[in-house]
Amino acid sequence: MALPSSPSGPTTLRVNGVTHTVRDATPQTPLLYVLRNDLELNGPKYGCGLGQCGACTVLVDGQPTRSCVVPVSVAREREVTTLEGLGDTTSLHPIQRAFIDEQAAQCGYCLNGMIMSTKALLDRNPSPDDDAIHDALRFNLCRCGTHYEIVKAVHRAAQYLQDDKNR
Repeated sequence: MALPSSPSGPTTLRVNGVTHTVRDATPQTPLLYVLRNDLELNGPKYGCGLGQCGACTVLVDGQPTRSCVVPVSVAREREVTTLEGLGDTTSLHPIQRAFIDEQAAQCGYCLNGMIMSTKALLDRNPSPDDDAIHDALRFNLCRCGTHYEIVKAVHRAAQYLQDDKNR
């Protein structure tokens, strides 16, 4: 069944716990475009446009999802979480804090995908070993070479989350 090529009415999305109505997106419009252009959320980045680099990663119902290749219609009636939904400069999420503390960025372009993939990993495995971390992040490309710091940041984030849970 082919998707219509013109808008078929408003699209309702739940993003970061807030319901939004988007009026001008066709069902096949990439979710990334709606997030960045209509909702003005700049955490997910346009990297390759092919779902291969991970810069556009968001969580859809808790699963890491490449928003550049997923049509907005797939996100209807699902919970979408972007980097902005984790925390902000006044209240960092423990994962964001860990990435800063470990200085796990150079250019920072990959961080959105690394952090969102880390969130999904730690939600299902709160104490991952290096192999689990490498497996969870394997589809996120970092060209700056901060891989070691990123792995350290994931371990630190797991510790921060465990510490928060024990309080």
